[in-house]
Amino acid sequence: MALFVIICKDKPGALETRLATRPVHLDYLNASGLVKAAGPLLSDEGNPIGSLLIIEAEDKAAVQALADNDPYTAAGVFESVEVQSWRVGVGSL
Repeated sequence: MALFVIICKDKPGALETRLATRPVHLDYLNASGLVKAAGPLLSDEGNPIGSLLIIEAEDKAAVQALADNDPYTAAGVFESVEVQSWRVGVGSL
């Protein structure tokens, strides 16, 4: 198993859609069994403006599939989604 990060940036004006879709998004992530840690990226005012997910999976294709099928993706919340290989440098999960 390898570690990856998914870095998502929201489209401008997507906050209402994000909040409305949040329960099904969280259910989806919890059911995947792949998420080590996840949470919103925040503006200086404390509002969600994106997402950061740390994923443990067999390969990048599995992580891309997770991102592609995320309810936030289907709802059009994200302006950009980046999947990147990652490893712990300091600290632990």
